[in-house]
Amino acid sequence: MSPATSFALLANASSLPWADVPEWPAADFVRATAAELDRGGRLSAWFGVPEGAAVRLVAVVAFDADNTLSVGRSTPVIGGYPSLTATHPQAHLFEREVFEQHGLTPVGHPWLKPVRRTDAAGTAPAVGEFFRVDGREIHEVAVGPVHAGIIEPGHFRFQCAGEEVLHLEIALGYQHRGAERALAGGPHRATVSQMETVAGDSTVAHATAHAALLEALAGTEAPLRAQWLRAVALELERLANHTGDLGALAGDVAFLPTSSACGKIRGDFLNLTALLCGNRFGRGLVRPGGCRHDLDAERTARLILRLHAALADVEQATAWFWDAASVRTRFENVGTVFPQQATEIGLVGPAARACGLVRDIRYDHPAGWYRFAQAPVAVWPGGDVFARARVRWLELQRSGQFLKEQLSAAPEGGLREDPAPPAPATLAVALVEGWRGEVCHVALTDDAGRFRRYKIVDPSFHNWAGLALALRGQAVSDFPICNKSFNLSYCGFDL
Repeated sequence: MSPATSFALLANASSLPWADVPEWPAADFVRATAAELDRGGRLSAWFGVPEGAAVRLVAVVAFDADNTLSVGRSTPVIGGYPSLTATHPQAHLFEREVFEQHGLTPVGHPWLKPVRRTDAAGTAPAVGEFFRVDGREIHEVAVGPVHAGIIEPGHFRFQCAGEEVLHLEIALGYQHRGAERALAGGPHRATVSQMETVAGDSTVAHATAHAALLEALAGTEAPLRAQWLRAVALELERLANHTGDLGALAGDVAFLPTSSACGKIRGDFLNLTALLCGNRFGRGLVRPGGCRHDLDAERTARLILRLHAALADVEQATAWFWDAASVRTRFENVGTVFPQQATEIGLVGPAARACGLVRDIRYDHPAGWYRFAQAPVAVWPGGDVFARARVRWLELQRSGQFLKEQLSAAPEGGLREDPAPPAPATLAVALVEGWRGEVCHVALTDDAGRFRRYKIVDPSFHNWAGLALALRGQAVSDFPICNKSFNLSYCGFDL
């Protein structure tokens, strides 16, 4: 193939032959990717595909304003390549990941250390080198991986001057789950179940992305009623988790009325998902080609009735919250991430929208049922804890209204059609707006139609850097509410 002049364009939940993905020598590929980002794109995925002793780099860039994705790849690389992070910080974790997985060195990367696994010297991320601030008054505060509550393992290293945080570095990767490696050669019988456990509180989002990916590889589409059911389940997942987050934020500032009420109401929303499919987290609902469970008229009526009650309850619980001056005092101007920072590091989901960025896959790259019905994008300027809480509250209202409208006018039709086998030597991309933000799945098949490479990017992969920036200039005692205002996934990161 002769050197390409531009990336290939495709829509969300679509595919193209691997041979049609443009390629460049590594240095030119980095420059081409940088040009895509400079003209308004953002990096959704960057990963390596082994090819003999070498590795090809693949980039997926999202153009939100144009509703398009662009894809490119490098020629086989051995040793290293010029770092993209040097000019575009949103690539920093992606390049570190490729370095530890494939041994390709991004020359010029400012802080090249393990992301999840041990390095060649046997050094794990949490016991490796950390950035240090020098000075007589500087001290370190180390938190985790064992935490006071029931929480997954993560290490947080603060550089402080008195109570002020000058720098926070976050080390994850304790769980060594091997999720992506287990997918090689698939799809297997266990693949769908593995997708549902990538991040347990985002079961529907990851299962939907995987199903859309396999449908794109097969050149088919799920029946409309199944697409509708997936959207209903996604919004119920959003309602449950946003309600839980608002309750947890209330608990962190000792506002017990909202904390107690939201803990109960979160369970009400989870029970609505159980009414839909028999499982509170949505397991067993979404399958490639459609859905396994349907809503009959009687259960739909019960769901609508209980939905209205839960939405009324959460409206009251959050009204107490917003009316309390003590809450606003603790939330406003705390943990601020500025819009330029959010753009540079590639924030997604509510964390991005709380910085004033209009960034929502349901609106920017609609697929499935969202092509026909869209929930309005909830945006709030400010970038602080208050803004992140406010965006969740707005999404509770808008997702609730979306569900009321959809449940009153369900489409008819079939529920599932088994898709054809995945096409051989084909690349497919699927994006879904999970409750934390963009869920990205990319699959490349081999000549037999099996997974040659399967890449998962959970929204937390983009957003942990946002938490680190939010702590700069804050008191170290502000860490709990800043952390909860992002509420990122450890297991979704530790793949």
